[in-house]
Amino acid sequence: MEITLLIEVFFSGKQSDWQYNTFRFTIKKNDSIYFNITDKDKIIKTYKGKIDTNEIYESKRLIIKMEEPNHHILIENPTTYRQVWNFYLVFNSKKFNNVFFKKGNWKPLKD
Repeated sequence: MEITLLIEVFFSGKQSDWQYNTFRFTIKKNDSIYFNITDKDKIIKTYKGKIDTNEIYESKRLIIKMEEPNHHILIENPTTYRQVWNFYLVFNSKKFNNVFFKKGNWKPLKD
């Protein structure tokens, strides 16, 4: 089993569309993470790492250990926001501030 996480598009616009078409990652059941830089459906570059969880808080926190070099979105561990049947990961990027990812399959955006 693997989970693909996509940029969550909360707002429409050129910047949101660009982020959606440029960043996504996959977490595999062997706890590997692959952060992909993409041009829509084409993968341009992949950053690899491992994930773990920590149980200091009521709900588990995702810990990401990336190989070097790393991407600015994955420098800090994400905050997880859970809903009944879904969850969001929010990364704090020095370039983009908060970047929201959710589980899903990439689909081309409508023009």
